[in-house]
Amino acid sequence: MKPFFLFLFFAVSLFCSAHEGENFVPSDMLANMKNGEKAALLMVHFGTTHDDTRAQTIDAINAKVRAAFPGLEFREAYTSRIVIRRLKARGIDKATPLDVLLRLRSEGYTHVIVQSTNIIDGVEMESLRRDVESVLPFFKEIRVGNPLLYSVEDAEKVAGILGKRFGAPLEGTKKKKSKEHVVLVGHGTYTPSTAAYSQMDYMLKAAGLDNFHVGTIEGYPTFETMLSQLKAAKTRSVTLVPFMFVAGDHAKNDIAGDWKEALEKEGYTVNTRLEGLGQVPEIQDIFIEHIRFGLKHRMLGIMEKKAAYAAGKEVK
Repeated sequence: MKPFFLFLFFAVSLFCSAHEGENFVPSDMLANMKNGEKAALLMVHFGTTHDDTRAQTIDAINAKVRAAFPGLEFREAYTSRIVIRRLKARGIDKATPLDVLLRLRSEGYTHVIVQSTNIIDGVEMESLRRDVESVLPFFKEIRVGNPLLYSVEDAEKVAGILGKRFGAPLEGTKKKKSKEHVVLVGHGTYTPSTAAYSQMDYMLKAAGLDNFHVGTIEGYPTFETMLSQLKAAKTRSVTLVPFMFVAGDHAKNDIAGDWKEALEKEGYTVNTRLEGLGQVPEIQDIFIEHIRFGLKHRMLGIMEKKAAYAAGKEVK
């Protein structure tokens, strides 16, 4: 890695504080590297077969990450086997995280920072971490960055970003609150991590964005939960927005299709704004902050904490 780029990383990292929870300790991965060792950055996406949203989200953040970390070898992977298979049939090759990690090892890379564009810490993050664990013996170090909504600070940032983007009154202005209600539709999951969507809904309202609601397609809050909030607010006009990194199948079929039709049957005027979170520059910046944080901090495992407690040491 070029000395100049290493200097840039160290300089920027001085401003990255430990804000992503108490399970991280300061540890500079790049500074700890020895001569002859090589580092890479692997961006991991669920993926999409829709060329339009891929260009605006996945390709856009890949380009931004390359520019932000020019001294790191850049690689990309998709986790959806269905998307990978369908793209391959069209002549577009995308590899899984495990395939890319093994390729990096064969090329002599010793350190890897892995950053996904997942929204919550759900089953896709679990799958990614298992892939990483399976190849840990082949590397000096691999670190996995956090998804979009990991810390309380992350959720607060996202609430502020979306509030401004979708027409919330600017602080200090006399502009009245919009009668239009915004419904952010997430994918959802069957695991307890679906609670992140409820947290997001709560934080939006805590920030004064009473006309914002969160629902999920396959988790909680459900469509019915979201509908009850709309009825309580006595609104008649709704804008549906994907709370997903890309605006692909779910956005075009479930949101602009099923959800829109169901709300119209309830008597609502329904608009759609089909843009993925990945095309919002401020959201892209949060993922980049997570990479910077990951380069400067190591996750502290629970057993490490327990060992320290057993020895009578305080862990901060």
